[in-house]
Amino acid sequence: MSSIMIIAIVFGSAVLSFFVGWFISKRIGEAKVGRADDLAKKILQEAEKEAGIKKKEAILEAKDEWYKAKLNFDRETQTKKLEIQRLEKRLSDREANLDRKVDILNRKERDIQNKEKVLYARDKASRAKDDELRRLIAEQNKQLEKIAQMTAEDAKKLLMANLESQARQEAAGLIKEIKEEAEQTAEREAKNIIISAIQRCAADHTVESTVSVVNLPNEEMKGRIIGREGRNIRSFETATGIDVIVDDTPEAVILSGYDPIRREIARMALEKLIVDGRIHPARIEEVVTKCEKEMEVILRETGEQTCFDVGIHGIHPELVKLLGKLQFRTSYGQNVLQHSKEVTYLCGLMAAELGMDANLAKRAGLLHDIGKAVDRETEGTHSQIGYSVAQRYGENPIVLNAIASHHEDVLQES
Repeated sequence: MSSIMIIAIVFGSAVLSFFVGWFISKRIGEAKVGRADDLAKKILQEAEKEAGIKKKEAILEAKDEWYKAKLNFDRETQTKKLEIQRLEKRLSDREANLDRKVDILNRKERDIQNKEKVLYARDKASRAKDDELRRLIAEQNKQLEKIAQMTAEDAKKLLMANLESQARQEAAGLIKEIKEEAEQTAEREAKNIIISAIQRCAADHTVESTVSVVNLPNEEMKGRIIGREGRNIRSFETATGIDVIVDDTPEAVILSGYDPIRREIARMALEKLIVDGRIHPARIEEVVTKCEKEMEVILRETGEQTCFDVGIHGIHPELVKLLGKLQFRTSYGQNVLQHSKEVTYLCGLMAAELGMDANLAKRAGLLHDIGKAVDRETEGTHSQIGYSVAQRYGENPIVLNAIASHHEDVLQES
């Protein structure tokens, strides 16, 4: 074989090897590109799937935030709604109270006008009678002067009798004028003293309520308060004497009852049970008993503080406790204890203006409504009940009469 042939074979083999290698490389490259494309598609699909999951999670989270915000808004709206209702009732009661006062003032004004008309008519008639008497006496005196048959002594006696009658008439008229002037002066001075005392004393008004609202940390607490088959709520109502209302008000229950002290004890007990977390019949009775003892201390301390504030001492401890009870009573839109303190100040001021015993007047003012502390438990008007209670604990007879007569049920002697 020649060298050329060998070279040709080698060159041909090299060319063939090059094309075979190039073809194999191309196939391998195409296979890699295909796998890379499949991998890219798979990665893209997984990314789209993960993005969908993230989107759903974001939507759920947004819905959860919206629901929480809605609950907070509903709770705040309900609280504001209750507050607005309380304010509306307070304004309505105050308006009714003002209307009653205006009616009373109008009636008093009409009575005064009618009395003035009657007095004017009486005064006019009296003056007419006085003029007629003067005319008759003058005529009689003239006739006496003309009587010549009478002796000087007889004429003198007759004249003296006529003059005495005339003097009595004039004296009666003068006494009447002095009496009327004295009454007007006394009434004017009394008004000035009362106005001066009232200007130095301000009164707050409240609205009497038969319910108390207790806030809860969460809605689950309602179920714990009710208890299995309602055992807890029945035990609580039996122990306190107060109805528990569990409605759709968010995170709150309502205590309803006409006895404000029992309702306050129930409120204290329920708040302690909520904080403690142990709510069952035995624990309820234990906490209510403890709160009743705490209320006794509160009533005594409130009464003692009131006596200290107004400067009255030596009141029987049971009366001091009853004064504390007045803190939880309202009457005609005003707290009864606050009203009693204001009456105490007014009585002291007016007594001082009149030069009377200010301490005794203040004592009568402080205790005048003491019967309202027990009028829910005892038959009779609060003035009758107050008289009996104060008499039982040895109060001054002047104070007793002030309590019994401050609504003119009996004759005022003090």
